[in-house]
Amino acid sequence: MELKRVVVTGLGAISPLGKTVDETWTNLVNGVSGAATITRFDASKFKTQFACEVKGYDANDYFDRKEARKLDLYAQFGIIAADEAVKDAGLDPEKLDLDEVGVIWGTGIGGLLTFLEEVTAFTQGDGTPRFSPFFIPKMIADICPGHISMKYGFRGPNFGTVSACASSTNAIADAFNYIRMGKAKVFVTGGSEAAINQAGVGGFNAMQALSTRNDDPKTASRPFDKGRDGFVMGEGGASLILEEYEHAVARGAKIYCEVVGAGMTADAHHLTAPHPEGLGAKRVMHNALKDGGIDPTEVDYVNVHGTSTPLGDIAETKAIKDVFGEHAFNLNISSTKSMTGHLLGAAGAIESIACILAIKNGIVPPTINHVEDDPEIDSALNYTFHKAQQREVKVAISNTFGFGGHNASVVYKAL
Repeated sequence: MELKRVVVTGLGAISPLGKTVDETWTNLVNGVSGAATITRFDASKFKTQFACEVKGYDANDYFDRKEARKLDLYAQFGIIAADEAVKDAGLDPEKLDLDEVGVIWGTGIGGLLTFLEEVTAFTQGDGTPRFSPFFIPKMIADICPGHISMKYGFRGPNFGTVSACASSTNAIADAFNYIRMGKAKVFVTGGSEAAINQAGVGGFNAMQALSTRNDDPKTASRPFDKGRDGFVMGEGGASLILEEYEHAVARGAKIYCEVVGAGMTADAHHLTAPHPEGLGAKRVMHNALKDGGIDPTEVDYVNVHGTSTPLGDIAETKAIKDVFGEHAFNLNISSTKSMTGHLLGAAGAIESIACILAIKNGIVPPTINHVEDDPEIDSALNYTFHKAQQREVKVAISNTFGFGGHNASVVYKAL
């Protein structure tokens, strides 16, 4: 089978750094932290009292009240991001074969807020079951791609991917593969997450996964720093329009870059911890590069998973050095989670946008909050600490790794 070429023709985002792609990118380049004290609920009794929330979000700015009642926050974020991407790509449903346009969307948890609210109301009542008829449709992890398809009438392949923090990268990889195999012409893909609530923060606190630097939230996400003590939770949504190259050219679409490879592996090691030698991370990058026909020496930028956890940052560094060898010291590496926080299932999508715009603009966003080198992490590597760096980026990789040992990487290339 002759595989089709796949390009990116649209981007959309709502994140802790802005309600659009442009706002998010500007703040990424400027090294702005999205972390602050939690406003969604009273977190004063929690070990972690801060997160990277979408600032000043009001559902009424995007949805009428009746519609918003049917949508969990994670789906709201997803629809908003997808809408910006569709508009950015200039997709007009009246000029498309709607059977050739699909939606593949990732989320690690889905409608956690809805589940929390419904079960809390039941347990505080008299035992009489009074659940909302929207409880299940709001909660399930596949409902966001369903809503996006209904909004535009897209009738192509439609489903959700769930692989913890690798979910939206898996969604992008699936969309890429479907297009290059000729299963569809266009995909709306990406991911969204909204887990900043009592259950989300409490659950991750119980695992000791979150930073507890309550006295200084903005510097709490410290990837590759000796003092890192866990990740900072983020929320939001990010969307990419993937399109068959010939289809994009025929309609005169703006093209950001090409998607050339994707890899997926499992650590098969531990419930939440990465393989200590980064074996799964090593293989997923190797597979993605091989899939795209890219030599490691061609890569300019790696947007790392880089969550600011004690074990994860070490394992990923080992994997990068193994995959790239001496070329690892020529790379720009950065963790944009130091600014956005960890968007969980949406991380891969927002970080893919960072890779794509690094290619488009010749700027690598920084890793902020570095204070002290960790002797277990090679400080000779260029982690793009503190400030963005100008650089021609022809090839970039986005890495995401999830609980359960799920690893996914996607390779983007300038046309």
